[in-house]
Amino acid sequence: MAKKQQKEINNALLNVIAPVGLEFKENSFILGENLGRSYGIIKYPSGPDYGWLSKITNIPSTMVGITYTPNNDGEIIQSLNYNINTYAQEAEMAKDRLKKQRAEKSAKDGELLMKQIDQNGENVGEISVTIVPMGEDRESLKKVEQKMRGTCGMAHCKIRNLSFFQQDGLKHISPFHMEVPEISKVSNRVMPLRSFIGGFPFSSSGYNDNSGFYVAKDANGGLVILDFWKRENDRTNTNMVIMGQPGLGKSAATKHIALGLYMLGTKLIFIDPETEYKELCQELNGTWLNAGGSPNARVNPLHIMPVPKNDDAETEENALYNYYDRDDGHGLGDMALYIKHLETFFSLYLPSLDDFLKADLKDAIIELYNDFGITWDTDVKKLKPTDFPYMEHLYGKLKEKESELEKTRKEADTNGYAMLAKLLKDASQGADSMLWNGPTTLKADNQCVVLDTFSLQSSSENTKRAQYFLLQTWAWNIMSANRNEKVQLICDEGYLMIDPEVPQSLVFLRNVAKRDRKYEAGMIIISHSVVDFLDPRVKMYGQALLDTPCYKILFGSDGRNLKETTDLYNLTEAEQELLESKQRAHALFVIGSKRLHVNFEIPEYKWQYFGSAGGR
Repeated sequence: MAKKQQKEINNALLNVIAPVGLEFKENSFILGENLGRSYGIIKYPSGPDYGWLSKITNIPSTMVGITYTPNNDGEIIQSLNYNINTYAQEAEMAKDRLKKQRAEKSAKDGELLMKQIDQNGENVGEISVTIVPMGEDRESLKKVEQKMRGTCGMAHCKIRNLSFFQQDGLKHISPFHMEVPEISKVSNRVMPLRSFIGGFPFSSSGYNDNSGFYVAKDANGGLVILDFWKRENDRTNTNMVIMGQPGLGKSAATKHIALGLYMLGTKLIFIDPETEYKELCQELNGTWLNAGGSPNARVNPLHIMPVPKNDDAETEENALYNYYDRDDGHGLGDMALYIKHLETFFSLYLPSLDDFLKADLKDAIIELYNDFGITWDTDVKKLKPTDFPYMEHLYGKLKEKESELEKTRKEADTNGYAMLAKLLKDASQGADSMLWNGPTTLKADNQCVVLDTFSLQSSSENTKRAQYFLLQTWAWNIMSANRNEKVQLICDEGYLMIDPEVPQSLVFLRNVAKRDRKYEAGMIIISHSVVDFLDPRVKMYGQALLDTPCYKILFGSDGRNLKETTDLYNLTEAEQELLESKQRAHALFVIGSKRLHVNFEIPEYKWQYFGSAGGR
């Protein structure tokens, strides 16, 4: 028989696959050529700082294992109740002043946590943290342990060497082992879920749509590259809200994003109350228009334009809109809808009008349209701007009806047309006639159009709000004209468009925000505070305007604004601390359901486009 061939032993392969040497002692262990120790955190901070866990998990030459187990709220409350009573008794019986203070503090923290669970619905569980420092020798291990103790101390955590549990401690942090009950018994402590989550703030690393443009960097330096026109999952529109106190970077971020959209071929329409976008517009060879009284930037209030339909469930308030929205041939067309729209315009301009005067005004407007050959069935899309009546024609119609009524009325009767003529004389012949008396001349014949309303600042609040309402209506006309053209409306200083006495202006904006996605359009609302939108008188519509956008950029804030923002967007403690820190150019960026801490590091070449007004 032939002898079996002897196989050679591959020592190199054995060296790779053989397990490392392990030796466990009472208070340490040897892992290959390294020396280590297993520690457990036995006391956690009562009020965790921002990112407290991220500091512990990033200690050099250490391995950290974290286990969080949700618990039954009823059991937790019973346990807390027992602990509170125990600490209260210790505080009462303690003679040492320091022990008394510690017991009182523990009882108070327990009461606060129990209140959060019972009254505020706080989710809680048990956290267990194991730390294993490693070193090549005793001296290097000692240095790592000193760094570990210092970091844990700054995080208000107390650690303990797991004597006689060194092997279990190593298992506890190993990815190939399950949770070790012996270790959990030593280091498990009750903690609210949001305190645990806040320990790892913004643990993302960039965001990439693989299309679009660079927007910002996240907290770890990863690039945030977005395609705002992308539709997927929880990103259903291109609307955006940008909030924050002045001077923290809202204008720079807005110009940065607008420039990116422009480079992708998006048409930009700015409503600019502070002349902040004039130089950007000029750099882009766009069209800058003085919408505060220039003959070249006029919007005729009587020019019938399409208005966004209301998608809400039918209510008494919305019934008329929904009736006219039916494409079954029985609606009364654009004229009927626009007359309803004009009621909002005149309510903004003349808030003193009562229901009787509004009825008289509506009758006069309908007659005026009929005089110009415009009826309920007229296709207004075929008419030119000069085919519609102007404010001077409305004034003439009111004077005409005033004369007719004078001939027949009794001495005690009130001539409503005379009152309306006086109220509208300024719009037809006075200072406001520069805004509205004449055909619509405003055109969006450029990729970038800025409607500058700075010269409106000296006008009355009623005039400003009415003009903003008209500009929004005109902008919607452009946004809805071509479903294949991407159009972004950017409304700066959004609080100027809010009138609690006439919430219909917010209803209009809300309806635009809900319908623009159907026309490949989007809207950006920029303001200092969410509080303006959450006034009880307009909250029903203002909150919807803040909730609808898929993109939200929240810069620093404090006080009531921070509280309202926290409640509105359900911010974690870490996110609250970010806003409260009010770091310039840093913001919480909400993309659908994902939240990032971003830093708007804007490329140098873009700053030359921004100009000197805002965003410096």
